[in-house]
Amino acid sequence: MIKAARAVMFLVIPGELLLFILLVAGVRLPAPLLVAAEVAVVLALVLEVTTVVRLYRAERRRGTVRRAALAATFATLVPVQVRRLLMIELRGVAGLGIWLARRRHGVPPGGVAVSYSREQATMTLIMLFALVIETVALDVLLSALDVPTGLRIAVLVLDIYGILYGLMFAAACVTRPHVITPTELRIRYGVYFDLRIPRELITSVRSSRNLNEKGMIGLADGRLGVAVSSQTNMTVELAEPITVTRPLGAQAEARVIRFFADQPDTALRALRPTGHEALT
Repeated sequence: MIKAARAVMFLVIPGELLLFILLVAGVRLPAPLLVAAEVAVVLALVLEVTTVVRLYRAERRRGTVRRAALAATFATLVPVQVRRLLMIELRGVAGLGIWLARRRHGVPPGGVAVSYSREQATMTLIMLFALVIETVALDVLLSALDVPTGLRIAVLVLDIYGILYGLMFAAACVTRPHVITPTELRIRYGVYFDLRIPRELITSVRSSRNLNEKGMIGLADGRLGVAVSSQTNMTVELAEPITVTRPLGAQAEARVIRFFADQPDTALRALRPTGHEALT
């Protein structure tokens, strides 16, 4: 039943959204199609509610408290990738508030914040400018072509969301820097990646520039790269592998960590007092 509920969730909901956009756009649909769509939605809701109730009751019978039972039910019904995407969106919105308040997230008293956003600031501004121009130009074009108002609004909402997403990306990178404390090195990339490395695991740290990183988060052969504009300039080696969680939840182990810092000298100075002779 859980698989069926998941399938219904990811098929019926997008279908209903598409149907809503068509109706708002003024597209006349056959009455039988509308009736069939509404029946499908009702059946989907019944299946979802039934599944949620059964999962919740099963958790309660195990002795789980109400809040934990609800959380377990949600985790069972919704795939981890979807849950992580939802959390990324929520943290991105929260990041805008932190940005406007000129605060930083997760930097405790005595911690050293190591920024990485400066290198990509120009590209981010260009991207945001292009999104704004594209939004205005597309709306003018749709208006000139006499596209139905409903469809124009739907497209405009999607374009505005694209601009908002760009702002959330920029805000997250500014407000969530890498952090070095007496107990850990925390390597982050906006709301997408967060790795905590205990200081006692670090055997060496050095400045080493790599201009050919593949992807934002690259992991292969026990080597992790957290790149900014396809480059890293810091390398950390560990005494033993550490578990790394990718943005969508997949896990792997890494013993060598490469990341980018706007000021690598700051990171080196903050990491030196660990007492490890190998730090350079």
